[in-house]
Amino acid sequence: MSLLRRLPLVARRCGKTRGGGGGSFFAEGKHDPSGNLFGETPPPAGQSRKWESWEAPWYFTFGAATAMLAIGLSARPDSSLSAWADRKAAENLAQQ
Repeated sequence: MSLLRRLPLVARRCGKTRGGGGGSFFAEGKHDPSGNLFGETPPPAGQSRKWESWEAPWYFTFGAATAMLAIGLSARPDSSLSAWADRKAAENLAQQ
């Protein structure tokens, strides 16, 4: 039996196990909301939350990229059409 003829049979057989028992993610009973953001319990009073291993590099990279964009975009040359026309008009006046 060729693969193309057998594929619909395999897909139908596997479709029952992929659903995880039926229902969608938002169906009742799939998750129990605890009221905590991202399911993370808050630390005891007087203690700060411990950062995960990815958080410091992510914040540093995000901050550095933001600073580079802010500095780079503010220092770019003025390449608008009106600025070019102003420069050309000033050159023409200087030549006359």
